Amino acid sequence: MHKNSFIISLTAILLVYCIGAYAIPLMDVDAAQYASISREMLEKQSYLQLFDLNIDYLDKPPMLFWLSTLSMKVFGIYDWAYRIPSLLFLGISLFATFQFAKLYYNITTARLATLILASSQAFFLIAHDVRTDTMLVGWVMAAICAIAYWTVEKQNKYFFIAVIAIAGGMMTKGPIALVVPILCFVPEWFCKKEWSYFFKPIYLLGILLIAILLFPMTWGLYQQFDLHPGKIINHRPIQSGVEFYYWTQSFGRYTGENAFKEMGYFTFLLENMFWSFLPWIFVFLWALMAKMVTIFKEGIFSPSTERISFFGFVLTYLVLSRSQAQLPHYIFVVFPLAAILTAAQWEKALWNNNSIGLGLKSFYRFHGFLFILFIVVVAAILFIPFGIAPTILIVLVCIVMLILLKIQFTKYSLGQKWFYSAIILWIGVNLTMNLQFYPNLLPFQLGNQLVKQINKEHLDKEKIVLHKIPNSYALHFYGQHVFTIQEDSLQLKEGNWVVTDFKNDSIIKAQFPHSQQKFASRRFHVTMLSLPFLNPATRDQETIPFEIIELKK
Repeated sequence: MHKNSFIISLTAILLVYCIGAYAIPLMDVDAAQYASISREMLEKQSYLQLFDLNIDYLDKPPMLFWLSTLSMKVFGIYDWAYRIPSLLFLGISLFATFQFAKLYYNITTARLATLILASSQAFFLIAHDVRTDTMLVGWVMAAICAIAYWTVEKQNKYFFIAVIAIAGGMMTKGPIALVVPILCFVPEWFCKKEWSYFFKPIYLLGILLIAILLFPMTWGLYQQFDLHPGKIINHRPIQSGVEFYYWTQSFGRYTGENAFKEMGYFTFLLENMFWSFLPWIFVFLWALMAKMVTIFKEGIFSPSTERISFFGFVLTYLVLSRSQAQLPHYIFVVFPLAAILTAAQWEKALWNNNSIGLGLKSFYRFHGFLFILFIVVVAAILFIPFGIAPTILIVLVCIVMLILLKIQFTKYSLGQKWFYSAIILWIGVNLTMNLQFYPNLLPFQLGNQLVKQINKEHLDKEKIVLHKIPNSYALHFYGQHVFTIQEDSLQLKEGNWVVTDFKNDSIIKAQFPHSQQKFASRRFHVTMLSLPFLNPATRDQETIPFEIIELKK
């Protein structure tokens, strides 16, 4: 791959990231919740003890909140300011992926791997729908890359870089940041019979450094929970916050101690890769099988090819898939390894190969069919769900289509045409999503509508009460205020501005007969998309009416 093609492609992808980070409002629940916690941390200046709407928070470690708070302190309380640190860590993951692939393969594979990772749907998504995994993938891939350079170049500076990255990852999402590098390199050292790597004195220094780096987080947990045992979190009394982070939150998913039980079957993460690792998922599965066959032919103790990415992905998948609680983004942490496997196979079998067999030609035509389907989807998004898109966006998408067409008439090999077509198409898909779909979808979110109305009417935020209606963290973040949530109607007071669903109207009117409706609209849970909602003619069937009522007796 030519350097200029790589730079232009990567720059275009990063530009789409930035557009999404700036143009798309925060989405409930996770991204908006973490932004709200970060804003609250800045307001309270409580950096070691975390609060969520004035309630003790015990779920995710504080690294995301620390860095997002720092960013908002510098740039102001904006959604794009909240996203800046996570975008930087996406950049770190791309850089580490490039360096790792260059170390074990060649510059072409390194460029292919970087573009495959950057253009995966997961990365386009978590660039704006920021959660702890956005930052975690950067820490973990930096650790893997540093350990790889430590083993090859024998310089201890890389070891300590890896230790710092592991500690950073543990302060982002817990022990998984240590587990993944172990799963990458222990099989590698075992297969190569490099027994010395299992008993190195420098590991003691690494453990000590990790403990020192984790101390602020650990001390904050101890002060907030261990000194005050019995606080109720997720309907369970917590005796130790330290134990929760280092054991229950991660390993408790296997022992049953964790409160969450969701999507605990083996193929759940793989099924979700069919959207999150688009447009590369089918080539990745081919690459994974090809690498498995190669390892079998070589023999377990006769490695001549890079295996770290294979073992790291497969073993991490096996560990995560055994959890009693899984979500689609859990597997994102090893997407850099999936990208490396995919790139290595692409460079070997497709990149410069002008005479591929019937099987690969059929595989290529299958992807061509998928690409046509996605072009149809893009056209539908531009014109159907939210009206006709702005002219400038339609022009940009037309340019993308013309570039796609031009690629087919170049002298590139079939593998190169295939690769560049996928990159350009996926830039077009996500440009459309970031400029047309999400900006028109998010206004249906409860919190966004409420903040707009609160600011328009200059309502007193202290008097606004959410009553028997789902909470929206977007409301608390964009409103820059922790709004009152009151489930007991007997606790409502005259003068309150109550936000509630229409079905609660009669109950409130019975208590406050002279109440007045000040605003009415319809809301939708934007992460639960349905075809009736996307159809403007049937949208009202899917949305839920709500109102703001001024209470008067």
